Amino acid sequence: MNRLGLVALVVRDYDEAIDFYVNSVGFELVEDTRIDEHKRWVVVSPPGAREAGVLLARAVTPEQEARIGDQTGGRVGLFLHTDDFARDHDRMRAAGVAFEEQPREEPYGTVAVFRDLYGNRWDLLQPAHG
Repeated sequence: MNRLGLVALVVRDYDEAIDFYVNSVGFELVEDTRIDEHKRWVVVSPPGAREAGVLLARAVTPEQEARIGDQTGGRVGLFLHTDDFARDHDRMRAAGVAFEEQPREEPYGTVAVFRDLYGNRWDLLQPAHG
């Protein structure tokens, strides 16, 4: 069966993006391979993730730079699932992650919106179903 492998996220700088996603969000650095003098293949993912990761793609054109932080037109475009919302929410807040709201209960689970270092909106979500 086919599966989703990577989702590209346009970033300003590889190292600052790695620092945020690894040290603040809690992802693991899966790969950081230099392609040429300016380009790297950088993948981060939640610990233990096997299905999908985030490819941190440094913007190189003015059009790409204009999309940094707003790849989804202001909508939440990325969803980080957790099996312990309180644990991850507390850890991320302590690491400086900016949440837009207090956690809330929805029919689909416990959720709070946060922004990455560029302003992209994410849901931290503990699904209601096991």
